[in-house]
Amino acid sequence: MVRTDSNQEPVAIGQEWLRRELSLDVPAPAVESYIIQGARRTAVHGARTCEFFPRHYAVDATLASHLRFALRHEPIDLGVLVAALKTMQPAEIETWVRAEPTGAYSRRAWFFYETFTGRTLDLEDARNGNYVDALDSARHVVADGRKSPRHRVIDNLLGTSGLCPMVRRTARLSAQMGTRIDEEARALIQSYDPVTLSRAVNYLYTKETRSSFAIEGETPSSSRTERFVAALKAAPTFTLNKESLIQLQGQIVDPRYAAHDWRSFQNFVGNTVSGYREEVHFICPRPQDVAGLMNAWLAMMTRLEQGSVDPVIAAAISAFAFVFVHPFADGNGRIHRFLMHHALAKRAYSPAGVIFPISAAILRDRRSYDQVLETFSKPLGEFIDWHWTPEQEIAIGNETADLYRYFDATLFAEYLYDRVADTVRRDLKEELGFVAVFDRAFIAVREIVDMPDRRASLFVRLCMQNGGRLSAAKRSQFPELSDPEVTQLEAQVQGAISAEAAAHS
Repeated sequence: MVRTDSNQEPVAIGQEWLRRELSLDVPAPAVESYIIQGARRTAVHGARTCEFFPRHYAVDATLASHLRFALRHEPIDLGVLVAALKTMQPAEIETWVRAEPTGAYSRRAWFFYETFTGRTLDLEDARNGNYVDALDSARHVVADGRKSPRHRVIDNLLGTSGLCPMVRRTARLSAQMGTRIDEEARALIQSYDPVTLSRAVNYLYTKETRSSFAIEGETPSSSRTERFVAALKAAPTFTLNKESLIQLQGQIVDPRYAAHDWRSFQNFVGNTVSGYREEVHFICPRPQDVAGLMNAWLAMMTRLEQGSVDPVIAAAISAFAFVFVHPFADGNGRIHRFLMHHALAKRAYSPAGVIFPISAAILRDRRSYDQVLETFSKPLGEFIDWHWTPEQEIAIGNETADLYRYFDATLFAEYLYDRVADTVRRDLKEELGFVAVFDRAFIAVREIVDMPDRRASLFVRLCMQNGGRLSAAKRSQFPELSDPEVTQLEAQVQGAISAEAAAHS
């Protein structure tokens, strides 16, 4: 229950009022608005934000009045808005537009109604009034605008009517966009010589591959590792279409589970407990909805890749929208993370030829990954009517496609920004530093003792793992070295570590 400092119960307004009044089977908006006795204020409770408005903001108990309030004062939640518009009678919007033919809010309502219900209202095209944005760019991350002459509205949505996630322009996200992690990464790699960079990058591709499989609880074979590394290296030029995605899926899974089309069966994400009972975490879209959702996903990707949406936000939208559709039986998670790299590389956010091992950052804090996924899956589950069949398969008894079409992707964008920053500042920095120290120490060690390459390499790596010294437990691995020689060699490794720290402090 929403509480205030006064004894008076808050009254829902805007999109939350529409959701309650119309008994809409959709999750609550990320931002709920209420009328209270008191001053304007905001309360944030985890992923939920409540906006409290003084009594003079109150509106009549009509759908149009609350829709106007939402368009004027709230970030749009398309899940609620579309569900509400589909219940409204055409006359409600027509009357509003005729009364305010040049009004910004009436024309936006008209645009949203026709765009997302597929119905054409009995209204002549708008002839007057300045063009207005469908989404307020102060509240939302928006795409490059496309004019809708009929409504005199600029369509700046991130997707289409078939799939359109929303991203709120939160203070946190605005700050993340201002950090310019891409410039930080470029400055870092430019401080190393090309040979060091090349060697480090080769390992980063392998690290990303192994981490991505590890998130799924798998250890890939050498051949599967090579195939996934090859796919990641081709990510910048990857062509997004149905055929290429199916080919990619076949490239990264066991050949026995390679797909030839989108899935044609009901899928879910879960795990087996007590050795036989399935625990369901996420219900995927119905098979009959997958083709339409994926066509819309591809259309959204065209819009994102040709526009100026922040690359990390575009990566989050594309990757999480894909994994929520779950179009294949296997490989969805790895493709989901591959798409992050594709979006970053396509827009040159990640430097050419360099990969940010995002999966390694995800793996380090798997709990936060699961938590952000649950912000979508848990509320969604309340609105899906499903049951087990006698064959122990899941059957869904209601229409669910819109639940996957329109969702708030803000938390996913914030999450991915954190992971990108973490992997640049940790994995990229550490790997470049490791290679630089190793190379310098290896050369210095060989100058003192003409050891075989493999022996010198082992000595350096063991010292680097122990702060520059060979541990007592590892000393027996080098019986051919005298104690004074070991001391001299350790000093060279320590010197290499100190030199690297001084160069990149």
